[in-house]
Amino acid sequence: MRADAPPSANSRTPTVDRPLGGFALAGPSGLPDPATHAYRKDLADVALAGLVISSHYAEPLERMIVAATPLLASPTVDGLVIAQLEAGAPFRMLDNSRGWAWGYSGARVGYVRGDAVSS
Repeated sequence: MRADAPPSANSRTPTVDRPLGGFALAGPSGLPDPATHAYRKDLADVALAGLVISSHYAEPLERMIVAATPLLASPTVDGLVIAQLEAGAPFRMLDNSRGWAWGYSGARVGYVRGDAVSS
């Protein structure tokens, strides 16, 4: 049988429906910027489901910053300061553990001390 011939009725080769033109595999997918999109390997904003792979997805909790605090790139006191958040600023929290809250305020994702966020 020719390679481009359709399988015969007696053939055991399964037929597969494919979109016209097939699938384009163009390399790795582009991930959104983690500085502006809340995702980590272990946790991501549920709004990013389908865009990023994470162990868990969560709906952010609407919180407020209770005292002026820096938004940090990592959960350490000497982490890179991304922004300064004022008291009353909204904070969408996805995680609050080990004394640090992780989430986003405006378009910036980062960490703040857990006691700087309303409960």
